[in-house]
Amino acid sequence: MSAADPNCVFCKIVEGKIPSRKVHEDDEILAFHDIHPWASVHFLMVPKQHIASLAQVGPEHEPLLGRMMALAPRLALQEGCRPYPQGGWRVVINTGDDGGQEVHHLHIHVFGGPRPWLKG
Repeated sequence: MSAADPNCVFCKIVEGKIPSRKVHEDDEILAFHDIHPWASVHFLMVPKQHIASLAQVGPEHEPLLGRMMALAPRLALQEGCRPYPQGGWRVVINTGDDGGQEVHHLHIHVFGGPRPWLKG
């Protein structure tokens, strides 16, 4: 798990080499709109550090993942999801090829908005 992978599209987005529509940015986390959204609200949250997948997460990553999960509801509401319990959103982490992971940089999808969604 290196700081950045020069061949990783999400590392390039984190570094500003590929543009994105940012939702949130701090020292450890970048959140940005998905370029092929499945729902009216669909953004990704990535750690700035390159971690290939959830399968590579260890105890040292617990504070980072905790922050990401705690940040997701605030950003979901900020981006237009209706509040719980009538509203809501979905949080998904695809892991590995069998899990549907297409970009091998840990990322959390946040989906929301009125249903039906394009997928999911």
